[in-house]
Amino acid sequence: QVQLVESGGGLVQPGGSLKLSCAVSGNIAHTYAMGWYRQAPGKQRELVASITGGGSTAYADSVKGRFTISRDNAKNTVYLQMNSLKPEDTAVYYCKGELSDRYYVRRVYWGQGTQVTVSS
Repeated sequence: QVQLVESGGGLVQPGGSLKLSCAVSGNIAHTYAMGWYRQAPGKQRELVASITGGGSTAYADSVKGRFTISRDNAKNTVYLQMNSLKPEDTAVYYCKGELSDRYYVRRVYWGQGTQVTVSS
């Protein structure tokens, strides 16, 4: 069974940094695009950053220059390095992956989310 498991969230002061990880486990045939989303209380889930299978990246305007998405295909892991964090970055962060399983069925998977709180 394919699973995405996020880690690395926590409480950090404004201006601080955190690095989130999303590990993909299970019998996977191929990993396509991966992304990080976030959802703050009372708000819709929004795309933060994405990375294609070829390594092309895209970012929300609100995080450009502060966040960096990367992937390690050998470890089936995607990262989100978050620097210069602001209180408005506070949210539950979710990992999303487009994967094909051992039967080569391609579908979208979501992780369970990890809380990031930016506060002094």
